[in-house]
Amino acid sequence: MKQLKNFVAPAMRAFAAMAILAAMLTACDGGGGNQSRIKTQDAAVYNTQLGSTYMHQGELAVAKDKLDRAVKQNPDYAPAHSARASLYDRLGKPDVADSEFRTALHLAPHDPEMINNYAVYLCQNGRTDEGVKRFLEAAGNPLYRTPEAAYTNAGVCLSAAKRDEEARAQFVKALQTRPDNAEAAYQLANLQFRHKEYPQARALIDAFLANFPQTADLLLLGVRVARAQGDPIAGQRFARKLQTDFAGSEQTRALSAVDHPPG
Repeated sequence: MKQLKNFVAPAMRAFAAMAILAAMLTACDGGGGNQSRIKTQDAAVYNTQLGSTYMHQGELAVAKDKLDRAVKQNPDYAPAHSARASLYDRLGKPDVADSEFRTALHLAPHDPEMINNYAVYLCQNGRTDEGVKRFLEAAGNPLYRTPEAAYTNAGVCLSAAKRDEEARAQFVKALQTRPDNAEAAYQLANLQFRHKEYPQARALIDAFLANFPQTADLLLLGVRVARAQGDPIAGQRFARKLQTDFAGSEQTRALSAVDHPPG
């Protein structure tokens, strides 16, 4: 019995030592694997950013290469699919673009940025009801920091489809959410101007410019509204502000073209 006991003890010690060594090797391998995965995921983020930058610069071939790499490096990275969807839309491949957007939403179903990006695509491709539904979904998401932008985008989408009364409601909602939203103020005043609601448009422009920073779009629209009202003094006041504070802007050039049409 004594011999058996003496045999078992060293064997158990050896087994324990082997188990510890195996655990250490596994831990080392797992750590290396994790580091490799992290590096690959970081590379996917970097290539997505690069691809988006190249796409905005119009270098679509380079953008495609970067975004394809990003998706290969991390197939579960939703922003890469969303960016690649926008690229395919620009390349005139709507079916592929739609598939990529849906993949992005499948991977990040509650990400308001993914929802908003898809909504923009839908509206630009004439799918108004789907687009507005997505914008309102983004606006209602508590994680979305700028719901007023989603309401404004929904209004623009509806306005493009000549559904002005529905658009008006969305612009009003955007301003109720954030009264200093210049884009929503411009879009609503412009809609009123198109419908010849000059007093309402003028009141909105005056109130906004009196309380919040002026914008070139609102000042130019102010010129047009004032002229439509037969108020040249107000028109000149808006024009001077536009020329002084936004010299060289597209809106100032547009004003100059109106005042001095080519002979």
